[in-house]
Amino acid sequence: MPARHLVLMHPFAGVDGVRELNQRAGIRVGNDADVSGPITARRSYRASRGFYLSDLDVAVVNADPDQAAALARGAREPGPIAFIEPERTLRVRPVTPPATGAGEDSGEFQVPHLPFTWGLQAVGAAATRATGKGVRLAVLDTGIDMEHPDFVHKLGIAQSFVADETTQDVIGHGTHCAGIATGPRTLEVFPGYGVAPEANLYVAKTVDKAGEGQDGAVLSAIAWAVRHKCAVVSISLGSPVRPDEFYSVVFEQVAARALRAGTLIVAAAGNDSDRVKNLAAPVDHPANCPSVLAVGAIGQDDTVAPFSNMTVNLSGGAVDVAAPGVDVFSAWIGGYRTLSGTSMATPHVAGVAALLSQATGARGWELWARLQGFARRLEAPSRDVGAGLVQAPR
Repeated sequence: MPARHLVLMHPFAGVDGVRELNQRAGIRVGNDADVSGPITARRSYRASRGFYLSDLDVAVVNADPDQAAALARGAREPGPIAFIEPERTLRVRPVTPPATGAGEDSGEFQVPHLPFTWGLQAVGAAATRATGKGVRLAVLDTGIDMEHPDFVHKLGIAQSFVADETTQDVIGHGTHCAGIATGPRTLEVFPGYGVAPEANLYVAKTVDKAGEGQDGAVLSAIAWAVRHKCAVVSISLGSPVRPDEFYSVVFEQVAARALRAGTLIVAAAGNDSDRVKNLAAPVDHPANCPSVLAVGAIGQDDTVAPFSNMTVNLSGGAVDVAAPGVDVFSAWIGGYRTLSGTSMATPHVAGVAALLSQATGARGWELWARLQGFARRLEAPSRDVGAGLVQAPR
């Protein structure tokens, strides 16, 4: 039975890569360079044999076992094919009651009458002069509430990579994450909650109304963000991995190519741990790729959040930095909500990255180095928090 696979081509394979898919496995694919708009959002996508992301030299194909075997043989022989692996499904965590101790807690919130959220204070965004102005920041998630009053006048470009769905957020997760990264720092009634309020927000819907997304949609959105010269890409979704499981070769190469192009990918480490029961899970895909900055979550007392995943696998999967991820206030569909999770920690880091990029001009690997170099060391071990709590420029 056919299944989706990711096919990594050698750099600059171009037309030769598309031709190789057809000649070796009988697979004809659409080229995103030949169409207007994301091919993943087209109705024909789900029934098609696949598509080729020309900017990334990656194809997403629908291959039966014989075709997949033929492509795997091609990867072992001289030619444009470098690697093939199964496509994964990525998810945003469901909202669960606080009593369970799981990530993504929600419910009625009580926000103290303070000028800034505790998260903004913890990362130094409440005291910095930097605002992220002129820096392009992409949030890959469930979309955004297009009519939210905090975004209607500042939203840059929004694009859906989900077939038959608009960029409108119907879950709330994407709106919450976009708010943490780029929402306002000043509100009349509630605390300011946006780390980089003047960053140029690019919204890519990669998760459907059921809370699921595919590797192909995420890769398409990354290509879109790189093409638009975004300095930072924030990804608060993922797929759990097993102990000793290797990271995605395709995503690693894509992330490395994005870094060379000046785009830093920041992703959530995941919420699969239960520290109360002494269970610590490995960092999720795609955050476990060495060229993706993986973010763990901490609480207001600087301790590691009980759900936050940790460095387990030696073959990739290290937590690189930490950020506020417990009881985080931000925007929601039609209003506001408090949530917990590494999903919330990640846009804190993305926002700080935008501030650092504005202040220093850093992009790519240099921006990664500055995020870790500016981080405040914590008492928690580096396997949980990496270099420490990210800090905004002063």
